[in-house]
Amino acid sequence: MRFTPIAWCALAYLCIGLGTAGIVLPLLPTTPFLLLALWAATKGSPRLARWLLEHPRFGPYLYAWREQRAIPPRAKITAYVLLTLSFVTLWLGGAHPWLLAALALLFSGVAAFIATRPDAARAP
Repeated sequence: MRFTPIAWCALAYLCIGLGTAGIVLPLLPTTPFLLLALWAATKGSPRLARWLLEHPRFGPYLYAWREQRAIPPRAKITAYVLLTLSFVTLWLGGAHPWLLAALALLFSGVAAFIATRPDAARAP
């Protein structure tokens, strides 16, 4: 099944909306949605893709990922802190030990993935 440019743009705008909502909603991730939005935008609207890459807040992160598969050091630290805070909050909240064990494995995997990505060079 092939998508039309309109469908790719619709997916991109949906992901931009979800990513924007993720800025204020704690359980909704921002970065994966913006990466997906950039991917869809490149297939449906080069203008929208350029807008995302030139966005003052998100552009440098998207550019670093697209060009280098890299994560800026500040974003890495933020991710580690949020993973730790999430786990500690659940632990202090009395989450079931099985859930904590599963999340410890998941969060460790996420942290290992982040750690293995190169540090992003400055975007142009």
